[in-house]
Amino acid sequence: MAHPSPDYDPQQLANQIKTWAAELGFQHAGISDVELGEHEKHLQAWLEKGFHGEMGYMQKHGSKRTRPPELVAGTVRVISVRMNYFPPDIADCEQVLADPGKGYISRYALGRDYHKVMRKRLQKLADAISQRIGKFGYRSFVDSAPVMEKALAQKAGLGWIGKHSNLLSRDAGSWFFLGEIYTDLPLPADTPVIENHCGDCTACLDCCPTQAIVAPYQVDARRCISYLTIELRGSIPVAFREAMGNRIYGCDDCQLCCPWNRFGQITAEKDFQARHPLDAPDLLELFAWDEAQFLKQTEGSAIRRIGYACWQRNLAVALGNAPPSAAIRQALRDRREHSSEMVREHIEWALDKQGG
Repeated sequence: MAHPSPDYDPQQLANQIKTWAAELGFQHAGISDVELGEHEKHLQAWLEKGFHGEMGYMQKHGSKRTRPPELVAGTVRVISVRMNYFPPDIADCEQVLADPGKGYISRYALGRDYHKVMRKRLQKLADAISQRIGKFGYRSFVDSAPVMEKALAQKAGLGWIGKHSNLLSRDAGSWFFLGEIYTDLPLPADTPVIENHCGDCTACLDCCPTQAIVAPYQVDARRCISYLTIELRGSIPVAFREAMGNRIYGCDDCQLCCPWNRFGQITAEKDFQARHPLDAPDLLELFAWDEAQFLKQTEGSAIRRIGYACWQRNLAVALGNAPPSAAIRQALRDRREHSSEMVREHIEWALDKQGG
């Protein structure tokens, strides 16, 4: 890593970094050391249970995920930031979930792909630091490498890890993205959030449609609707299809039922506002898209990364879960000859559910 100019005060720079972060639209920034021993034990136990499913990347990087200097040599501190994403002026989540003719898309995916937005802001933050002290060693991450982002954010004072395994903040709930800058700057570390404010609450465990939160702080991804609709590239296990309801990309249930999200904040970022009215879309309209329409309508969106076949797969399940209707049966029959064997199998399941 590079060597910055020695003529700076670490505490003053840390304070300045937080000011710059706020000016760049981050709602909170903090600094942590790189000791993640306890989190490493938790991750290993989770992997040994096979809870990561087909997410092989969770295992293949070994200790790079829990030992930042192994991922980026010379790293001694991590700057963690969070940015609110819940969009304004969208359809009520509960109403969409209760309408079987609509599709529910996780609220983080309604706007521009957060990877791009956050990465640009983190680069501007790094540029501001280098303008102040000269070249220094760093790498930025936004859900893009083996990084224990929630553990690092907790150590940096941004919140605590809830029973649903998401990071929670007393003044912002959990509707936010996280990003990190690994650096060789020996900045003063912030005080970690030690106290867990979940108490005896089990709302997230109780409301999960597929009982994916198998115990407090333990999520079996193989049961999680976010995993099934986004990460899984093959057939969705039949046992979970009915419980998916009309959730076609991700799932927010554990956040929607969390009492701390009473304090969740609406984002001010225009990039995170809902695009192509996908906050309460009609399932049959989405299912009618051909691949070119899918690519056009999801341009710049995180949704695009699952690909057209998985999109059709998810929609077929949602249509199968809707009340029987001639229009749905006809739409499914029209796609019976889909080029993807996986999609065809889900269409047949949906037709069987529709009684046709």
